Amino acid sequence: MVTGASAGIGKATAKRFAENGDKVLLIARQEKRLTEAVREIESGVPGADVQPLALDMSDSGSADALRDHVRSTGLPVGGLLCCAGAVPPSEGTDGDDVGAVLTEWQDAYRSNVLTSVVAVESLLPLMADGGGIVLYSSIAAYRGSGGTGGYGAAKAALHSYVHFLATRLGPRGINANAIAPGYVAGTDLFGDGLPAAQENKLVRQTALGRAGDPADIAELGFYLCSKPGGYITSQILQINGGSHHGV
Repeated sequence: MVTGASAGIGKATAKRFAENGDKVLLIARQEKRLTEAVREIESGVPGADVQPLALDMSDSGSADALRDHVRSTGLPVGGLLCCAGAVPPSEGTDGDDVGAVLTEWQDAYRSNVLTSVVAVESLLPLMADGGGIVLYSSIAAYRGSGGTGGYGAAKAALHSYVHFLATRLGPRGINANAIAPGYVAGTDLFGDGLPAAQENKLVRQTALGRAGDPADIAELGFYLCSKPGGYITSQILQINGGSHHGV
């Protein structure tokens, strides 16, 4: 199960599991983009067993729809990877309009925290013992998020939730972790893309001298849900090419 699966890291993650021969359910809000993602995976992975499900996981009403759909398959959930998230617009939040600031924070929390909470809590009764949960944080949880205050804070909230889940689900052999990527090119997080100067700055901040690729992050998510990764739990794993400040 992969949320936010219509593009970027989510799509790459779904593809990685499909390459392993797993049955994968791709979840995202926009049905057209989701269908296109499924077709792309099917064209690149012969015999891929992938299925789209258009749901807004920030809406609590989606919990029942997701649970009912999974129950209809008759299969347990072996892995749940919550990639859904977004940077809310920040226009108007630098002035004295407290209402605009609150709206930004509420949008950030809904898009980046509730999307995970709704998915996880709705599927826990259907998860296989020994399965894995991966939530997607961000380097912004450690450094802030530039022009928006709410995004980094919302991602940091997932860290506490991961520790809670790991303790709660440990007796079932379910591991729970978060991945906190740095700058990853080829995602929708920055809309139409970053200005060249800003992108170059982010790349220069890495020890490896390159941006991350969605496949880099997908591989880590796949490992955490695999048998070899099963003893890793209650961890926040940073994957950012050795990114650092001041370059």
